[in-house]
Amino acid sequence: MIYNHLKMKTLIALFGLFFAFNLTAQVSPDAGKTLFRNYCAQCHAKDMKTAMTGPALGGAQERWGDDEALYSWIRNSQAMIKAGHPRAVELWNEWKPTIMTAYPDLTDDEIGSLLAYVNGVADGSYGPPKPEVVTDGPGATKESSNGMWYWILFACLGALALILLRVIGNLDQLNAEKEGRPYQRKSLLESITSSGLVSILIFALVILAGYTTVNNAMNLGRQQNYEPDQPIAFSHATHAGLHKIECQYCHDGARRSKHAVIPATNTCMNCHAAIKVGSQHGTAEISKIYASSGWNPNSGKYIEGYEEMSQDEIKAIFTKWITDNYKNEKEIEKLDDNDMAEIEGQWNNIVTSLTNEQKKTVQGPIEWTRVHNLPDHVYFNHAQHVTAGKIECQTCHGAVEEMEVLKQDAPLSMGWCINCHRQTEVQFNDNDYYKDYAKYHEEIKSGEREKVTVADIGGLECQKCHY
Repeated sequence: MIYNHLKMKTLIALFGLFFAFNLTAQVSPDAGKTLFRNYCAQCHAKDMKTAMTGPALGGAQERWGDDEALYSWIRNSQAMIKAGHPRAVELWNEWKPTIMTAYPDLTDDEIGSLLAYVNGVADGSYGPPKPEVVTDGPGATKESSNGMWYWILFACLGALALILLRVIGNLDQLNAEKEGRPYQRKSLLESITSSGLVSILIFALVILAGYTTVNNAMNLGRQQNYEPDQPIAFSHATHAGLHKIECQYCHDGARRSKHAVIPATNTCMNCHAAIKVGSQHGTAEISKIYASSGWNPNSGKYIEGYEEMSQDEIKAIFTKWITDNYKNEKEIEKLDDNDMAEIEGQWNNIVTSLTNEQKKTVQGPIEWTRVHNLPDHVYFNHAQHVTAGKIECQTCHGAVEEMEVLKQDAPLSMGWCINCHRQTEVQFNDNDYYKDYAKYHEEIKSGEREKVTVADIGGLECQKCHY
């Protein structure tokens, strides 16, 4: 009886340890990274040290000092404020009227993973060091030009041709003197215009023309440094640089699909329902987002029946909003003619930016100008590079966080991609996408192989990009 009782206690203890182990194992900073992008990145800086729309998250557990209260805050902050929790009230007084979104469905494991990611980023213990933006090699942002060397080569060949003509002339003269026949040396012009040399020059021109045609055809459609104007003066330097918003918060397709996707206005509204005046352009650019999506900044609500409203009705809403902010900014009660002209100019800019020959109304999606555009015969999958390959956005797109106006940084040519595949080392460690390459894992473990490149796993096969 005692034996059975001890056996049962032992089994219960082992079960408890097993359950605790699995519970702990489910807390993962990798999972927390995804949760941060999905729920937190719109308001909190990704470096966990900078205040943005919301406070810096690094050290939140220490500041709260009570995980149970912190978990409750994440699930429903307003409920804790109403209950009078001291830390909740303190945060509300510091950040109001910005309301933190409630996440009542987050489990303890998910919140634990989120906090593990936050703490890891804050103290530098999570994630590999960020790679430098490459200016040479596989990620080169510029292609070298060999034009000067070609001209030098042509000049040398031309000089060599003249020397050879002179040598041939001297040999012909010596041969004529030896045979006792008269010889008249050709002038330089006669030598240059001789049928043999003309034939050679025509052949060379055909070769050069063919090379130039093929080379220009290869560059067709490639637009390195292309920097078009956009309907909204969106600054990546402000959003990704100053405020450190995650690239994949806006371009969330990059981690899960072929396309990175252009964010819809509802993504913009996650922040700009609260941030109504821009640091650089005031109301001029943010008002375009409101006009596109049907948000009334005067009332803080979406407009019912917005799609059916006339342009004059919409104009009345937004000129009132612009006027009120203009008065507050200049601290005046009455506007003069110059002020009214500025307000009218802002409205006209909204109309110009959001309408065109095909889209006659300001309501509806913002029609951005595409910057990066590969040929139709080229297949590229963002998820394969971002999620499986763990490639940083800057590798292909350059230092986007420093760009006021987005431009195409890399050439995106076939040679550029192939060089990258030849030189880029695949991140095998802790990457389930490559666990089936048992041979390479064994060779690395035995010291027979130092690294595996993209080329080693089929990155140079034609059908990978062209099929």
